[in-house]
Amino acid sequence: MSTDEQPQLYLITPPRIDPGFPDLLARILDAREVACLRLDLAGAREEDIARHADPLREVAHAREVALVISDHVLLAQRLGLDGVHLRDGARSVRVARHMLGADAIIGSYCGTSRHEGMNAGEAGADYIGFGPVGETGLGDGSRAEGDLFAWWSDLIEIPVVAEGGLTPDLVAMLAPVTDFFGIGAEIWDHEAPLAALDALLAPLGNGPAAR
Repeated sequence: MSTDEQPQLYLITPPRIDPGFPDLLARILDAREVACLRLDLAGAREEDIARHADPLREVAHAREVALVISDHVLLAQRLGLDGVHLRDGARSVRVARHMLGADAIIGSYCGTSRHEGMNAGEAGADYIGFGPVGETGLGDGSRAEGDLFAWWSDLIEIPVVAEGGLTPDLVAMLAPVTDFFGIGAEIWDHEAPLAALDALLAPLGNGPAAR
């Protein structure tokens, strides 16, 4: 990533979506520049995912925002989504690419492993996700540190996403060495998500938060 560029925003849906979420999302996308939206419903049945995907796709595509889905390659294809975000490192990248084609977005979450990230990139991933970068209360407590992103930024051309437990301090530290900030619980857990987004991204000044 060039140091004169600001990271782009990559929103991650809450694990459970209420009926008012599409309207909330529309307001955020109208107010802030967002590059990609990930549909990330924890433990949901396929029919429930499909039911939520339709209105979110309409909201996102009307604003030229790409919509990807976590792990469900077949649903991405069936629902006309832009791609898939894989959470098993490099293992499914080639299969997803074969199924979805050259134009689909294939992302690979690689935790804290640069080796897994390189393997996923070699397999054809369009972006690599590392995290968590901060405290989330999930997993084994390991974190993707700033030096991982600095190393990736210096040596690898594939875009990288920093996600998980972001804070304003982490945004400020990682901004020069990441291409995207993956933001989800950091804002949805607040009563005013748009205000929470602005507070989180305050260190970027007039960067990608403003449309």
